[in-house]
Amino acid sequence: MSVTERTDVLVIGSGFGGAIPAYHLAAGGAEVVILERGPHLTAPDFTHDLRLGGYTRIVDLVQGDGITVVAGNCVGGSSVVYFAASLRAPGFVFDRRGSLGHRLWPSTLTRAALDPWYDRVEEALPVAEQSWDQVPYPGGLFAAACDRAGRTCNPVPVAVDLARCTNCNWMLNGCHFDAKRSMLLNYLPAATAHGAEIRPLHEVQTIAPATTPGYRYRVSYTRLDAGDYRLPVGAGAIEAKTVVLAAGALATPVLLQRSAPLLGGVPQAVGRYFSGNGDRVSIADVDEGKVRDLLGLERAPGIPYQGFPIGKPIGSMSYDRLDPATAEFTRFSLQQIYFPGITDLLAQATDAPATSWFGVRKKELRARWPSWLSVLAMTEDDNEGVFGPPPPTGSSTRVATSLCLSTLSYRPTANTLRGWAAADAEARAVLERDGLARVRPWSENAAGSVSAHPLASCRMGDDPATSALDERGELRGHPGLFVTDGSAVPTSLCVNPSLTIAALAERACPGIVESTAEEGVRARYGAPVPR
Repeated sequence: MSVTERTDVLVIGSGFGGAIPAYHLAAGGAEVVILERGPHLTAPDFTHDLRLGGYTRIVDLVQGDGITVVAGNCVGGSSVVYFAASLRAPGFVFDRRGSLGHRLWPSTLTRAALDPWYDRVEEALPVAEQSWDQVPYPGGLFAAACDRAGRTCNPVPVAVDLARCTNCNWMLNGCHFDAKRSMLLNYLPAATAHGAEIRPLHEVQTIAPATTPGYRYRVSYTRLDAGDYRLPVGAGAIEAKTVVLAAGALATPVLLQRSAPLLGGVPQAVGRYFSGNGDRVSIADVDEGKVRDLLGLERAPGIPYQGFPIGKPIGSMSYDRLDPATAEFTRFSLQQIYFPGITDLLAQATDAPATSWFGVRKKELRARWPSWLSVLAMTEDDNEGVFGPPPPTGSSTRVATSLCLSTLSYRPTANTLRGWAAADAEARAVLERDGLARVRPWSENAAGSVSAHPLASCRMGDDPATSALDERGELRGHPGLFVTDGSAVPTSLCVNPSLTIAALAERACPGIVESTAEEGVRARYGAPVPR
């Protein structure tokens, strides 16, 4: 039997975009309920293996048409499974025009305007600067290759307690040692300390006008079975004066699409302009002898490298191709990164697409796995992703515990392909110099393009025709309905997006609190960052 409850504020999703508003609203005096589709796990629950039933409980692999996206599915959202690289977006990103030919970010949003909000998030997480002694060996190898090729390279700032980190390299599974600074360690416990309630395994289905006077929205949800997320075990509804939608860039637009008839329509930009952050992954098959002879490195006696799986997943990064004076769609960063062995099949063994990911040469390539080095390019894509009609329930069709089929379609334009080609050429210029390695971009035959940074599917902007949200993050035409997750970010960022998502969520909070107070809730903004 369905029941209807009431609260001041309902937050949908508990990652960066949900946890931060939940904290500020609860600390400011509002009654807050957080609905999260995934389970609530903590450090003792996070395993160090790839068995089904372990990491698959908290990670979703979402297959679209032309793209596959990796996303978190648990309390804390993607902050639990991310690799903790925490970088501010370059200033030129906020001036991007894309193929539409006009500024895509709100005119009030610049890098300088966002810096105070970046400051708050970096203090709350907190973010640490790695020394070269703390960078994992693959990061050092990439830096040495950059230096020999005449490029610069820097340690990547990370939201990790470096003194507590064991360099176990199981970040995708959550952090067993509570060294990675996810929302489980700061904003969420601070929100619950101020009375916020977290409800895991609650999948929101629709948002509609409330039927109770004094409340603005009615949110209907399904409760999910903890052992099989495809099975509903109950349902209910909550009415709220303010709704903060932070279900992630893959779920937020789908939920709004399904709710459109109930809400009297949603902006046409909902479910359009998706960006995969321009992600482009390559594998470098490194020659151990060249590591010794060209770079003078020796990881252990007689072993020049063989360090691919050792240490934190992200160590170093080159910013040389982030020159604001160069043309849009030619700028990108190159980051040393490690992905779990389950992605090994994506490495191309040959230059022939038909045989690039199977056969004898693929087996030989995989046998050299300890000598691989993977590089992530984050480029300027063209926001070309579009969602089709929503499925009957949820944000996608779940076919297994962590495998979902999405209606998202992604066809890279010539602009995006040009950026990827430039990134491939730069990776080769650095890593193939004098035969140090052979660079092979991930095959698109198996999964299309791959991204762990979904963005922009319900983006903010000044133009109502091409943005769903105003500059405060409020859905156009729907007062009191805010979007604060990655879907609100207008464009790809050329760096990992988590810090920008969090900073935008912090920036949205004064307006959300003000809107809530206007509905008669005794809420005020001004809580310090959680510690």
